[in-house]
Amino acid sequence: MLSILAVFGCVAVFMVPGLCCREKEYATSNGECCPMCHEGTVVKRDCTPFSGTRCVPCVNGTYMNQPNGLNKCFPCTSCDQGLFAKQQCTATRDTVCGVLEGYFCKLRDDTGCSLAQKHTPCESGHRIKTPGTSTSDTECEPCQHGFFSEHGVNCTAWTICSETQVKTHEGDAHSDVVCKAPEPRVHYFLSIPFSLLSFTIVWLLIKGMSKSQKKSAQWLILQKS
Repeated sequence: MLSILAVFGCVAVFMVPGLCCREKEYATSNGECCPMCHEGTVVKRDCTPFSGTRCVPCVNGTYMNQPNGLNKCFPCTSCDQGLFAKQQCTATRDTVCGVLEGYFCKLRDDTGCSLAQKHTPCESGHRIKTPGTSTSDTECEPCQHGFFSEHGVNCTAWTICSETQVKTHEGDAHSDVVCKAPEPRVHYFLSIPFSLLSFTIVWLLIKGMSKSQKKSAQWLILQKS
C-alpha cells in the first residue's frame, strides 16, 4: 500500500513544474530542470536535452551572489546621503555602505548600512551628554542652574561679578551674566569747583568795574570844583 502511494505521489509531484528538481537545479517555464548558473552569472538560455544551461556574466553595476536560474542580475546598491562605499560592488557581491562622519546608521542590512541620519544637534541651553557615533545619535541634557550653553555644546558656569563691577544682565540657561564697571562720577565733583571759580572771576570783574566807575566819578567831581 505504501509503495503504491509513493508512486502516485511522485507522479503528482512531477505534474507540478520544478518541485522534483534537485539541488543546484532550477525549473524552466516548460517544467524542465536545468543546472543553475554560478555566482556572478545568470541564465541566457535554458538547457535542452542536447546542451546544458548557457550563462552570461553580470555586467558593471550589477551582481549575483548565489547560484540561480534567473535571467537578470541584481542592480548594485548606491550609497545614499550620509553613506559611502566601504566596499565596491563586484559581479558576485553587492556594495557595502559605511557611515560618514557626523551621521549614524538608522537601518542596517546584511551588507552594511542602508539608511543613515545626521547626528541631532543639541539646542541652546543644553549640552552634549553623549556624542553621536556611527551607530547611535547624540544624547543631550539641559544645563543646570548657574550654567549656560549658547551653542548647545558645553555648559559653562555663570560669571561672578567682582566687587568693583555691577550686574547689568542676569544669567540664564542660554546666556551668561553680564558685568560692567560703574560709570565714573568724577565730572560731578569737578563741576562744583569749576562753577565756584567762574562765579569768583565774574564777581571780581564786576567788583573791579565798580571801583573804576567810582574813581571816575570822584575825578569828575574834583575837576568841576
